[in-house]
Amino acid sequence: MSAFDYDLFVIGAGSGGVRAARVAAKHGAKVAVAEEYRVGGTCVIRGCVPKKLLVYASKFAEAFEDAVGFGWTSEKVSFDWATLIENKDKEIDRLNKAYIRNLEGAGAELIMERAEIVDRNTVRLASGKKITAKYILIATGAAPFIPRHLPGHELAISSNEAFHLEKLPRRICIVGGGYIAVEFAGIFQGLGVETILIYRGEQILRGFDEDLQAHLSAEMQKKGIEIRTRSDVSKIEKSGDGVRITLEDGAVFGAGHVMFATGRLPNVVNLGLENAGVDLTPHYAVKVDDYSRSTADNIYAVGDVTNRVNLTPVAIREGQTFADNVFGGQDMKTDHTLIPTAVFSQPEIGTIGLTEAQARKDFAKIDIYKTSFRPMKHTLSGRDERMLMKLVVDGDTDRVLGCHICGPDAGEMAQLLGISVRLGAKKSDFDATMAVHPTSSEELVTLRDKWVAK
Repeated sequence: MSAFDYDLFVIGAGSGGVRAARVAAKHGAKVAVAEEYRVGGTCVIRGCVPKKLLVYASKFAEAFEDAVGFGWTSEKVSFDWATLIENKDKEIDRLNKAYIRNLEGAGAELIMERAEIVDRNTVRLASGKKITAKYILIATGAAPFIPRHLPGHELAISSNEAFHLEKLPRRICIVGGGYIAVEFAGIFQGLGVETILIYRGEQILRGFDEDLQAHLSAEMQKKGIEIRTRSDVSKIEKSGDGVRITLEDGAVFGAGHVMFATGRLPNVVNLGLENAGVDLTPHYAVKVDDYSRSTADNIYAVGDVTNRVNLTPVAIREGQTFADNVFGGQDMKTDHTLIPTAVFSQPEIGTIGLTEAQARKDFAKIDIYKTSFRPMKHTLSGRDERMLMKLVVDGDTDRVLGCHICGPDAGEMAQLLGISVRLGAKKSDFDATMAVHPTSSEELVTLRDKWVAK
């Protein structure tokens, strides 16, 4: 008979926590999961999934315009925000129930309460009940960051609130330059909202390939999104039904809302980590080793709360690896290199591997192959939108180090390219692969001329 109530107690029922719980239970462990909000985590409830549904919705305005060039008569159409949000919420409810069903179907117990750590083997629920476990897994994710020092910060919203606005504003100001900022800029602009993007850096999407950054910025501005880089908000004030925004350079303008998308902070506050000797990094994430083990050797952490690579598939893989190691007898580490990713901007981005700047820093000789062209669809639609494709190649070994795409279906391409790049494909392998015609992706295997800076 075990000395503990459970073999594993998971705090947080997001993507990483649910995967870990399900796999551990299937390995025969007695598992409980505590969740204070809804099952599914940020991605399912108020992140990737509802965001992409809104991205789909925002693309229809251009689709209706494009249809004219293909012979369709454009009838008068209208859009209703309330209907979109209602249908989005129904889908999220369905997914929430599916996650619960799958979790319990695997044999894990779900406890819909907040849990805090009392000591290395004990947690206390919000109801006051104490539970013991041999292992504890922290999978509490992260939350949007709004700078509390900013005058008027309480008037700002984050992506969380953006999913539940009662009505669309006439104008919105989005602060930030990462995934969430550029994606919501495309959503709001596509739905007819005048959109201003404020970013304090030199260029949006810091850390991405410079050609991708410049290409997306130009395409977003073509669509009517105003982008102000090297700028930041200094003050927010209430103004009628909206807000009055003052920038650090003195510019002032009004908007229905100001939305901050300036990063996320790990959810570690009041978790009781100090009671068990769990250390944090300088950026307030749970400090873990390559096996996701914290500084308390029976307490682990996965997902955004560790601030390693904050992507849902990464959290899922970390949860799977943790459970297979601890309860399945395996000895594996999650590989955080060569992770393909997509940004559902408009146009969208798909990318894998090193940027040109990173490659030039780490390799003696780099060859660049790239092209920019008008997608076939727009030869008839008449839309002024171009696609970018770029390969970064090790000039000495011919190995493809990075692939960067901005244009329709870039995310779908990145998933398959991720396999090739992880397997160490060479540029000659791309060249030897027969093209699928007519497609945009065929450009990846027909690039022959090295790009030379002029």
